[in-house]
Amino acid sequence: MIFIAFLSILSSFFSCAKQDIADTKMPKQQKPNVLFICVDDLRPELGCYGKTYIHSPNIDKLAATGAVFTNQYVQVPTCGASRYSLLTGMLPKTGGHLSNEACHNFISGKPETEEPETFIHQLKRNGYYTVGIGKISHYVDGLLYGYTEPVGTEYELPHSWDEMLLNPGKWVTGWNAFFGYADGGNRQSLNRQVKPYEMGNVGDLGYPDGLTAELAVDKLDELAKKEEPFFLAVGFFKPHLPFNAPKKYWDMYEESKLPLSPNPYIPENVNKAGLHSSGEFNGYKLGDEEATLEGPVSDEYARKLRHAYFACVSYTDAQIGKLLDGLDKLGLSENTVVVLWGDHGWHLGDQLVWGKHTIFERALRSAFIIRAPGKTEGRTISKVVSTVDIYPTMLDLCDVEMPHETDGKSIVPLLDNRVASWTEASYGYFRNGISLRTERYRLTKYFRNAKPTVELYDHIADPNETKNIAAEKPEIVKKLTPLWEKGNTGLYNK
Repeated sequence: MIFIAFLSILSSFFSCAKQDIADTKMPKQQKPNVLFICVDDLRPELGCYGKTYIHSPNIDKLAATGAVFTNQYVQVPTCGASRYSLLTGMLPKTGGHLSNEACHNFISGKPETEEPETFIHQLKRNGYYTVGIGKISHYVDGLLYGYTEPVGTEYELPHSWDEMLLNPGKWVTGWNAFFGYADGGNRQSLNRQVKPYEMGNVGDLGYPDGLTAELAVDKLDELAKKEEPFFLAVGFFKPHLPFNAPKKYWDMYEESKLPLSPNPYIPENVNKAGLHSSGEFNGYKLGDEEATLEGPVSDEYARKLRHAYFACVSYTDAQIGKLLDGLDKLGLSENTVVVLWGDHGWHLGDQLVWGKHTIFERALRSAFIIRAPGKTEGRTISKVVSTVDIYPTMLDLCDVEMPHETDGKSIVPLLDNRVASWTEASYGYFRNGISLRTERYRLTKYFRNAKPTVELYDHIADPNETKNIAAEKPEIVKKLTPLWEKGNTGLYNK
């Protein structure tokens, strides 16, 4: 009996020891890491969006292993305000929410409260180590200072980051780098006596985004050694003006074969008040031609500008490839959510505009790709989604509780292909107007005296928005108006 009891104790001992060894070998279940990539002025003109003339192999590879959203719309077609909606999950409620200074005016300098300032702040509160590199909010290195001022010391998002970084290189300050040219000059120092494009005889590190990618890859190596999950946001400058990129990316394209805008004219039955005269673009004083609403620039110049923009896209694509390769080499890809988001679109001569700042399709629709662990790969999702949906989506993917209600909704059910119903409606705000985008239509109403104040576009019959059919289809306007009203936050009444 004693011998049997001894065997029983010995068996129990080895069983426990075996379990202890197993426990030490099994890593603790960890929340997913996040790599969030913001790209300035990136319209969805990429290989994965069906544009075969664009060289975007790295973004296309990401898309092939994730989900491409073909109808993602930002809320405001300007950098700072669009990013404010991204970070807070909220539609604009006042005129101040349409400004590039939205984060500065509504978040900066405020004490920390129970309500998080951004979704990044909420992740930080829930165990994430948060790092920002480049332009995530509006100020390009997260510090508040003017274009020609010394680098500031106050953070635009004071409670969101454990680290906020940028390597401005030879340009010395973030804003100089943002508008930088290959020789170290910038738009400000040269008093705008510059072209809106440059083909630089430099390598990737000859422009700021190459430095940003290098810094981010190094930071990934550090983050991989941490016990807590990380949120790494990387903000690339290009293809924002000036369209400057290394020569090797220009060489990927044959300019004479590049397609021109499918609609380089003001749409029928609209007022010019809904458009603009490309002031930001024309601010580059040595441009070959001036863009106006009186007629298109020459085909030759339009192709040169499109060539420059596409070269910038390919340059940024290469930097994104370095980040994705870094994840793979560190063995992080299997447990990292990767998001690629463009902060708005850009008119490349469409409707005679060279810029953003309209509530037409070209300015509001942007690139959006998600790759998440355990989700179906290689999917194209055509449902209409909004930038404000990203806040609840990120917390959902990271298994973090939503701290309060936002104007968005999680798109994880779309990623899982298990949504029974989905209201396809996205709202855009600018130029005294509110625009509703549904699966088929865009309905825009302006708060102004200039007529007409109502525009309707049928995206099946007229995907390039060449003709306002509101007067021809009053029954559709009437049918869509209640849904449009849900996006009327009253900002134009304040």
